[in-house]
Amino acid sequence: MHYTVIERELELRLVLSPERGVAVPARLSYHSDDPYAVHITFHINSENPVYWTFSRDLLVEGVFRPCGHGDVRVWPTKVEGRGVVLMALSSPDGDALLEAPAAPLSAWLERTLRVVPPGTEGEQLGIDDALAELLAPSSE
Repeated sequence: MHYTVIERELELRLVLSPERGVAVPARLSYHSDDPYAVHITFHINSENPVYWTFSRDLLVEGVFRPCGHGDVRVWPTKVEGRGVVLMALSSPDGDALLEAPAAPLSAWLERTLRVVPPGTEGEQLGIDDALAELLAPSSE
């Protein structure tokens, strides 16, 4: 089975306070064989990269309006006139607020949506075929 990987390296900003932030190199990854998820690797050049996985739908929606609850919340805003997408991540190890530039994030998401349009994720997994096989009357 052929599948597609769409990756984009992007510099995010870890927001420490309203005045302070730290640049965090990150890699966005989307795999068509895992069609509902997006993966973000932070500190890609360090010995201890940090991996987060969340719903592609959540990130797509978060470009336009606040969404999510619990461990991952995403919302759009403007910082110094630039469109950004904020991601609030919570884990037992701590909380982080990350700021991504909206334009390159949206462009990368659009590429993932062209490869696997919304609503067709199940086809990527072959679920429909497997169900049809399971539910087909046996020929005994």
